[in-house]
Amino acid sequence: MDRTRPIRLLGPSLVLWFAAAASAAAQPGTTVRNDLPQPYRTTRDWGQLPAGVKWAAVTAIEPAPNGTVYVVHRCVNNSCEGRTEPPILVFDRSGRLLRSFGAGMFNFPHGGTVDAQGNLWLTDARGGNGIGHQVLKLSPDGTVLMTLGTKGVSGSGPAHFDQPTDIVIAPSGDLFVTDSHREGKNNRVVHFTKDGTYVGEWGTKGAGPGQFSEPHTIAMDSRGRLFVGDRENNRIQIFDQSGKFLEEWPQFGRPSGIVITKDDTIYVADSESGGRDTGAHELPGIRKGIRIGSARTGAVTAFIEDMEPLAVEHAGAEGVGVDTDGNVYGGVVRRQMLERHVKK
Repeated sequence: MDRTRPIRLLGPSLVLWFAAAASAAAQPGTTVRNDLPQPYRTTRDWGQLPAGVKWAAVTAIEPAPNGTVYVVHRCVNNSCEGRTEPPILVFDRSGRLLRSFGAGMFNFPHGGTVDAQGNLWLTDARGGNGIGHQVLKLSPDGTVLMTLGTKGVSGSGPAHFDQPTDIVIAPSGDLFVTDSHREGKNNRVVHFTKDGTYVGEWGTKGAGPGQFSEPHTIAMDSRGRLFVGDRENNRIQIFDQSGKFLEEWPQFGRPSGIVITKDDTIYVADSESGGRDTGAHELPGIRKGIRIGSARTGAVTAFIEDMEPLAVEHAGAEGVGVDTDGNVYGGVVRRQMLERHVKK
Protein backbone atom coordinates (compact mmCIF):
# COMPACT_ATOMS: atom_id res chain seq x y z
CA MET A 1 0.00 0.00 0.00
CA ASP A 2 1.20 3.52 -0.82
CA ARG A 3 1.49 5.27 2.56
CA THR A 4 2.46 8.70 1.31
CA ARG A 5 0.79 11.29 3.52
CA PRO A 6 -0.97 14.48 2.36
CA ILE A 7 1.03 17.57 1.46
CA ARG A 8 -0.64 20.96 1.79
CA LEU A 9 -0.06 23.30 -1.15
CA LEU A 10 -1.03 26.93 -1.77
CA GLY A 11 -2.47 27.45 1.70
CA PRO A 12 -5.31 25.74 3.50
CA SER A 13 -7.75 25.84 0.59
CA LEU A 14 -6.00 23.12 -1.45
CA VAL A 15 -5.07 19.68 -0.16
CA LEU A 16 -3.64 17.05 -2.50
CA TRP A 17 -3.79 13.42 -1.46
CA PHE A 18 -0.91 11.80 -3.35
CA ALA A 19 -1.63 8.36 -1.90
CA ALA A 20 -5.13 8.28 -3.37
CA ALA A 21 -4.08 9.75 -6.70
CA ALA A 22 -1.11 7.43 -7.18
CA SER A 23 -3.10 4.31 -6.47
CA ALA A 24 -6.44 5.23 -8.07
CA ALA A 25 -5.75 3.36 -11.31
CA ALA A 26 -4.60 0.19 -9.55
CA GLN A 27 -7.16 0.35 -6.75
CA PRO A 28 -10.46 1.77 -8.08
CA GLY A 29 -12.61 3.36 -5.40
CA THR A 30 -9.86 4.78 -3.18
CA THR A 31 -10.90 8.38 -3.87
CA VAL A 32 -13.89 10.02 -2.18
CA ARG A 33 -16.93 10.30 -4.47
CA ASN A 34 -19.90 12.64 -4.24
CA ASP A 35 -21.92 11.11 -7.11
CA LEU A 36 -23.12 7.78 -5.65
CA PRO A 37 -26.76 6.62 -5.54
CA GLN A 38 -28.99 7.83 -2.68
CA PRO A 39 -31.46 4.97 -2.00
CA TYR A 40 -33.07 6.48 1.13
CA ARG A 41 -35.77 9.00 1.99
CA THR A 42 -35.14 11.17 5.03
CA THR A 43 -37.24 12.14 8.06
CA ARG A 44 -35.82 14.81 10.33
CA ASP A 45 -36.41 15.13 14.07
CA TRP A 46 -37.59 11.52 14.33
CA GLY A 47 -38.64 10.37 17.80
CA GLN A 48 -41.05 11.55 20.50
CA LEU A 49 -39.35 13.80 23.03
CA PRO A 50 -40.36 14.34 26.68
CA ALA A 51 -42.63 17.31 27.26
CA GLY A 52 -40.72 20.58 27.11
CA VAL A 53 -37.54 18.99 25.75
CA LYS A 54 -35.86 19.90 22.46
CA TRP A 55 -33.10 17.98 20.78
CA ALA A 56 -29.65 19.06 21.84
CA ALA A 57 -26.56 17.89 19.94
CA VAL A 58 -27.29 14.25 19.07
CA THR A 59 -24.12 12.19 19.38
CA ALA A 60 -24.97 8.48 19.35
CA ILE A 61 -27.74 6.19 18.11
CA GLU A 62 -27.38 2.63 19.39
CA PRO A 63 -30.03 0.02 18.49
CA ALA A 64 -30.49 -2.78 21.03
CA PRO A 65 -31.04 -6.50 20.26
CA ASN A 66 -34.72 -6.25 21.26
CA GLY A 67 -35.44 -3.60 18.60
CA THR A 68 -35.41 -0.58 20.88
CA VAL A 69 -33.12 2.35 20.05
CA TYR A 70 -30.94 4.29 22.50
CA VAL A 71 -30.42 7.90 21.43
CA VAL A 72 -27.86 10.06 23.22
CA HIS A 73 -27.95 13.86 23.11
CA ARG A 74 -26.13 16.54 25.11
CA CYS A 75 -28.96 17.78 27.34
CA VAL A 76 -29.09 21.44 26.19
CA ASN A 77 -27.26 22.77 23.14
CA ASN A 78 -23.93 20.90 23.20
CA SER A 79 -23.24 20.07 26.83
CA CYS A 80 -24.61 18.24 29.86
CA GLU A 81 -22.33 20.03 32.33
CA GLY A 82 -24.38 21.03 35.36
CA ARG A 83 -27.64 20.00 33.69
CA THR A 84 -30.46 17.90 35.12
CA GLU A 85 -31.96 16.68 31.82
CA PRO A 86 -31.38 12.98 31.04
CA PRO A 87 -29.13 12.59 27.99
CA ILE A 88 -30.18 9.01 27.17
CA LEU A 89 -33.58 8.41 25.55
CA VAL A 90 -34.95 4.96 24.68
CA PHE A 91 -37.44 4.59 21.81
CA ASP A 92 -39.43 1.74 20.30
CA ARG A 93 -39.36 1.05 16.55
CA SER A 94 -42.07 3.62 15.88
CA GLY A 95 -40.25 6.44 17.69
CA ARG A 96 -42.39 6.29 20.84
CA LEU A 97 -40.40 7.29 23.92
CA LEU A 98 -40.17 4.44 26.43
CA ARG A 99 -37.91 5.91 29.10
CA SER A 100 -34.97 8.24 29.70
CA PHE A 101 -32.07 8.24 32.17
CA GLY A 102 -28.51 9.38 32.85
CA ALA A 103 -29.19 12.81 34.40
CA GLY A 104 -26.14 14.23 36.16
CA MET A 105 -23.89 11.37 35.04
CA PHE A 106 -22.17 12.90 32.00
CA ASN A 107 -20.53 16.15 30.92
CA PHE A 108 -20.08 15.46 27.21
CA PRO A 109 -21.58 12.09 26.23
CA HIS A 110 -19.95 10.97 23.03
CA GLY A 111 -19.86 7.51 21.41
CA GLY A 112 -21.05 4.13 22.58
CA THR A 113 -22.35 0.68 21.80
CA VAL A 114 -24.96 -1.80 23.03
CA ASP A 115 -23.87 -5.31 24.05
CA ALA A 116 -25.70 -8.60 23.48
CA GLN A 117 -27.53 -8.22 26.82
CA GLY A 118 -28.88 -4.78 25.89
CA ASN A 119 -26.53 -2.81 28.14
CA LEU A 120 -25.39 0.59 26.90
CA TRP A 121 -21.68 1.46 27.02
CA LEU A 122 -21.10 5.21 26.67
CA THR A 123 -18.04 7.46 26.77
CA ASP A 124 -17.83 10.86 28.45
CA ALA A 125 -15.33 12.96 26.50
CA ARG A 126 -14.96 15.86 28.93
CA GLY A 127 -14.00 16.27 32.57
CA GLY A 128 -15.56 18.63 35.09
CA ASN A 129 -17.81 18.71 38.13
CA GLY A 130 -16.01 15.64 39.48
CA ILE A 131 -17.11 13.43 36.58
CA GLY A 132 -16.03 12.63 33.03
CA HIS A 133 -13.09 11.04 31.18
CA GLN A 134 -14.71 7.64 31.60
CA VAL A 135 -16.61 4.83 29.92
CA LEU A 136 -19.80 3.79 31.74
CA LYS A 137 -21.65 0.51 31.29
CA LEU A 138 -25.36 1.06 31.96
CA SER A 139 -28.15 -1.49 32.28
CA PRO A 140 -31.31 -0.94 30.19
CA ASP A 141 -32.84 0.95 33.13
CA GLY A 142 -29.76 3.14 33.67
CA THR A 143 -28.01 1.35 36.54
CA VAL A 144 -24.21 1.70 36.42
CA LEU A 145 -22.73 -1.79 36.08
CA MET A 146 -19.08 -0.97 35.35
CA THR A 147 -16.78 1.96 34.72
CA LEU A 148 -13.47 2.31 32.91
CA GLY A 149 -11.10 5.16 33.67
CA THR A 150 -10.85 7.35 36.74
CA LYS A 151 -13.86 9.55 37.45
CA GLY A 152 -13.18 13.18 36.56
CA VAL A 153 -9.44 12.69 36.04
CA SER A 154 -7.65 13.16 32.72
CA GLY A 155 -4.56 11.07 32.13
CA SER A 156 -2.78 8.28 30.30
CA GLY A 157 -1.85 4.71 31.10
CA PRO A 158 -4.12 1.82 32.14
CA ALA A 159 -6.32 3.66 34.66
CA HIS A 160 -7.09 6.95 32.92
CA PHE A 161 -8.47 8.42 29.72
CA ASP A 162 -8.31 11.88 28.20
CA GLN A 163 -11.58 12.58 26.38
CA PRO A 164 -12.48 9.01 25.31
CA THR A 165 -14.61 9.03 22.16
CA ASP A 166 -16.02 5.55 21.45
CA ILE A 167 -16.04 1.85 22.37
CA VAL A 168 -16.60 -1.45 20.57
CA ILE A 169 -17.03 -4.95 22.01
CA ALA A 170 -15.54 -8.10 20.45
CA PRO A 171 -17.47 -11.41 20.42
CA SER A 172 -15.13 -12.53 23.22
CA GLY A 173 -16.34 -9.61 25.35
CA ASP A 174 -13.04 -7.75 25.05
CA LEU A 175 -13.37 -3.97 24.96
CA PHE A 176 -11.60 -1.47 22.69
CA VAL A 177 -11.80 2.26 23.47
CA THR A 178 -10.67 5.17 21.28
CA ASP A 179 -9.04 7.95 23.30
CA SER A 180 -8.67 11.22 22.72
CA HIS A 181 -10.85 13.95 21.20
CA ARG A 182 -9.49 17.01 19.37
CA GLU A 183 -6.12 18.15 20.78
CA GLY A 184 -6.25 15.35 23.35
CA LYS A 185 -3.09 13.99 24.90
CA ASN A 186 -3.35 10.27 24.07
CA ASN A 187 -4.43 9.46 20.48
CA ARG A 188 -4.65 5.72 21.08
CA VAL A 189 -6.80 2.59 21.16
CA VAL A 190 -6.97 0.90 24.59
CA HIS A 191 -7.75 -2.81 24.98
CA PHE A 192 -9.47 -4.32 28.06
CA THR A 193 -10.87 -7.72 28.90
CA LYS A 194 -14.62 -8.04 29.43
CA ASP A 195 -14.18 -7.48 33.18
CA GLY A 196 -12.25 -4.24 32.63
CA THR A 197 -8.70 -5.54 33.06
CA TYR A 198 -6.21 -3.55 31.02
CA VAL A 199 -4.54 -5.58 28.24
CA GLY A 200 -2.62 -3.02 26.23
CA GLU A 201 -2.82 -0.08 23.83
CA TRP A 202 -1.45 1.31 20.60
CA GLY A 203 -1.19 4.65 18.86
CA THR A 204 0.63 7.96 19.12
CA LYS A 205 0.01 11.39 17.64
CA GLY A 206 0.85 11.49 13.96
CA ALA A 207 -0.16 10.61 10.41
CA GLY A 208 1.74 7.39 9.79
CA PRO A 209 0.36 3.85 9.88
CA GLY A 210 -0.83 3.11 13.42
CA GLN A 211 -0.69 6.77 14.44
CA PHE A 212 -3.77 8.91 15.04
CA SER A 213 -4.96 12.48 15.09
CA GLU A 214 -8.33 12.42 16.87
CA PRO A 215 -9.43 8.75 16.83
CA HIS A 216 -13.13 9.61 16.87
CA THR A 217 -14.95 6.32 16.36
CA ILE A 218 -14.38 2.54 16.25
CA ALA A 219 -16.24 -0.46 14.83
CA MET A 220 -15.60 -4.17 14.22
CA ASP A 221 -16.35 -6.35 11.19
CA SER A 222 -17.35 -10.03 11.07
CA ARG A 223 -13.69 -11.08 10.99
CA GLY A 224 -12.93 -9.20 14.18
CA ARG A 225 -10.94 -6.45 12.50
CA LEU A 226 -11.07 -3.01 14.11
CA PHE A 227 -11.98 0.00 11.97
CA VAL A 228 -10.80 3.25 13.60
CA GLY A 229 -12.04 6.61 12.32
CA ASP A 230 -8.83 8.65 12.30
CA ARG A 231 -10.71 11.89 11.74
CA GLU A 232 -8.07 14.59 11.40
CA ASN A 233 -6.12 12.30 9.05
CA ASN A 234 -9.23 11.85 6.87
CA ARG A 235 -9.05 8.07 6.86
CA ILE A 236 -10.17 4.81 8.39
CA GLN A 237 -7.36 2.65 9.72
CA ILE A 238 -7.91 -1.11 10.03
CA PHE A 239 -6.17 -3.26 12.67
CA ASP A 240 -6.27 -6.74 14.09
CA GLN A 241 -7.08 -7.03 17.78
CA SER A 242 -3.42 -7.00 18.78
CA GLY A 243 -3.02 -3.57 17.17
CA LYS A 244 -1.29 -4.72 13.99
CA PHE A 245 -1.89 -2.23 11.19
CA LEU A 246 -3.59 -3.83 8.17
CA GLU A 247 -4.81 -1.07 5.82
CA GLU A 248 -6.04 2.48 5.55
CA TRP A 249 -9.11 3.62 3.60
CA PRO A 250 -9.58 7.27 2.59
CA GLN A 251 -12.54 6.61 0.27
CA PHE A 252 -15.25 6.98 2.93
CA GLY A 253 -14.35 10.60 3.63
CA ARG A 254 -13.63 12.16 7.00
CA PRO A 255 -14.97 9.65 9.55
CA SER A 256 -16.87 10.96 12.55
CA GLY A 257 -18.96 7.82 13.07
CA ILE A 258 -18.72 4.22 11.82
CA VAL A 259 -21.19 1.34 12.02
CA ILE A 260 -20.63 -2.13 10.55
CA THR A 261 -23.63 -4.46 10.44
CA LYS A 262 -23.57 -8.27 10.62
CA ASP A 263 -23.42 -8.60 6.84
CA ASP A 264 -20.32 -6.35 6.76
CA THR A 265 -22.08 -3.34 5.31
CA ILE A 266 -20.21 -0.27 6.56
CA TYR A 267 -21.82 3.13 7.21
CA VAL A 268 -19.50 6.13 7.69
CA ALA A 269 -20.71 9.58 8.76
CA ASP A 270 -18.69 12.53 7.47
CA SER A 271 -19.74 15.73 9.24
CA GLU A 272 -16.71 17.92 8.60
CA SER A 273 -15.56 17.77 4.97
CA GLY A 274 -16.64 20.23 2.33
CA GLY A 275 -16.05 23.62 3.90
CA ARG A 276 -12.86 25.35 4.88
CA ASP A 277 -9.82 23.96 6.65
CA THR A 278 -10.05 25.19 10.25
CA GLY A 279 -6.57 23.86 11.04
CA ALA A 280 -7.79 20.29 11.53
CA HIS A 281 -7.13 19.24 7.89
CA GLU A 282 -10.72 19.22 6.61
CA LEU A 283 -10.91 18.45 2.88
CA PRO A 284 -12.77 21.05 0.76
CA GLY A 285 -14.99 19.88 -2.07
CA ILE A 286 -15.92 16.56 -0.47
CA ARG A 287 -19.60 16.61 0.44
CA LYS A 288 -20.80 15.85 3.94
CA GLY A 289 -23.08 12.87 4.49
CA ILE A 290 -23.16 9.14 5.21
CA ARG A 291 -21.25 6.87 2.81
CA ILE A 292 -22.24 3.22 2.62
CA GLY A 293 -20.26 0.29 1.27
CA SER A 294 -18.55 -3.01 2.00
CA ALA A 295 -16.24 -3.62 4.96
CA ARG A 296 -14.92 -6.66 3.07
CA THR A 297 -13.80 -4.94 -0.12
CA GLY A 298 -13.79 -1.22 0.69
CA ALA A 299 -16.14 -0.45 -2.20
CA VAL A 300 -18.42 2.53 -1.58
CA THR A 301 -21.85 2.03 -3.14
CA ALA A 302 -24.26 4.66 -1.77
CA PHE A 303 -24.26 8.16 -0.28
CA ILE A 304 -26.86 9.87 1.91
CA GLU A 305 -25.92 13.47 1.24
CA ASP A 306 -26.35 15.96 4.07
CA MET A 307 -28.74 18.89 3.70
CA GLU A 308 -25.75 21.27 4.02
CA PRO A 309 -23.10 19.26 2.13
CA LEU A 310 -20.63 22.09 1.54
CA ALA A 311 -21.38 24.28 4.56
CA VAL A 312 -18.38 26.06 6.04
CA GLU A 313 -19.44 24.87 9.49
CA HIS A 314 -19.24 21.27 10.66
CA ALA A 315 -22.82 20.50 9.73
CA GLY A 316 -23.71 16.88 9.06
CA ALA A 317 -24.33 13.75 11.09
CA GLU A 318 -21.50 12.75 13.43
CA GLY A 319 -23.13 9.77 15.06
CA VAL A 320 -24.59 6.99 12.90
CA GLY A 321 -26.76 3.99 13.78
CA VAL A 322 -28.54 1.23 11.87
CA ASP A 323 -31.53 -0.57 13.38
CA THR A 324 -32.65 -4.16 12.90
CA ASP A 325 -34.90 -3.10 9.99
CA GLY A 326 -32.04 -1.44 8.10
CA ASN A 327 -33.07 2.14 8.83
CA VAL A 328 -30.12 4.51 9.10
CA TYR A 329 -29.97 7.22 11.79
CA GLY A 330 -27.80 10.31 11.79
CA GLY A 331 -27.05 12.28 14.95
CA VAL A 332 -26.46 15.92 14.07
CA VAL A 333 -24.46 18.03 16.52
CA ARG A 334 -24.51 21.57 15.10
CA ARG A 335 -28.09 21.54 13.83
CA GLN A 336 -29.22 19.60 16.92
CA MET A 337 -31.48 17.00 15.35
CA LEU A 338 -31.99 13.29 14.80
CA GLU A 339 -32.36 12.16 11.20
CA ARG A 340 -33.85 8.83 10.09
CA HIS A 341 -33.23 7.46 6.61
CA VAL A 342 -35.53 4.72 5.30
CA LYS A 343 -34.93 2.79 2.08
CA LYS A 344 -37.07 4.02 -0.82
